[in-house]
Amino acid sequence: MRGPSRASLAAARGRLTAALADPSGAAALGEELFAVADLLDRELGVRRALTDVTSPAAARNDLARRLLEGRVSGTTLDLVVGMTSAHWSAPRDLADAAEELAVLATAAAAEDAGQLDDLEDELFRFGRIVSSQPDLRSALSDPLLPADRKRGLLDALLAGKVTPTALRLITQAAVHPRGRSLDETMAEYARLAAAWRQRLIAVVRVATGLTEGERGRLAAALSRTYGHDVHLNVVVDPGVVGGMSVQIGDEFIDGSIASRLADLRQRLAS
Repeated sequence: MRGPSRASLAAARGRLTAALADPSGAAALGEELFAVADLLDRELGVRRALTDVTSPAAARNDLARRLLEGRVSGTTLDLVVGMTSAHWSAPRDLADAAEELAVLATAAAAEDAGQLDDLEDELFRFGRIVSSQPDLRSALSDPLLPADRKRGLLDALLAGKVTPTALRLITQAAVHPRGRSLDETMAEYARLAAAWRQRLIAVVRVATGLTEGERGRLAAALSRTYGHDVHLNVVVDPGVVGGMSVQIGDEFIDGSIASRLADLRQRLAS
């Protein structure tokens, strides 16, 4: 998002945080915000009208109320009206913001149930499964496969094996891809779940698994370095050979023997 949209999204996230001071309605709020995002994706004319800066904010707010009043809770309606009062750089940014708030509300529901760690781990693991199984990825990404079939497939695969919030977000990603690949959406939803707790995600690749003590020490060291809590997603990759590599956002720290050997070979060949 560009400047005005970033500021509008930050304000919307602030209003969401205030609305979730009592998290008991977080799951329902997430459902309604996803429905708003889906509506904005389907209805280009509505999306444009709600973000038209040449139209008075009062007119945009009135349109949002006429569309949603009686169909969503007062909390959801207030959040959407707040967003339609704001300035968005592009009409799509409003739909993107509604989706982001929906994911954050769902993460808040997981936190209230004591399952936020599980949610982050399950989203990451499912993203890895999708990346490694082309047939499953193709089925869930097939635009011709009806939404009910996708939901049925995911229920058969995951119901009772992951938390309800993880199944909800995975289903949303498969049924409403919004122009992204499924693994991209899984990574984005995992990032937002971590962002709800204001912590970073580190993808750690090692040749063999880490003990709980090693995980704790590594997480503590990274937290001190970055000034935020850090959640570790550990990938066992024999190609690492030794040591480990760590990726946090766009930053990559490679301390693996494989990397050092590759660098040495390059030096010898030059």
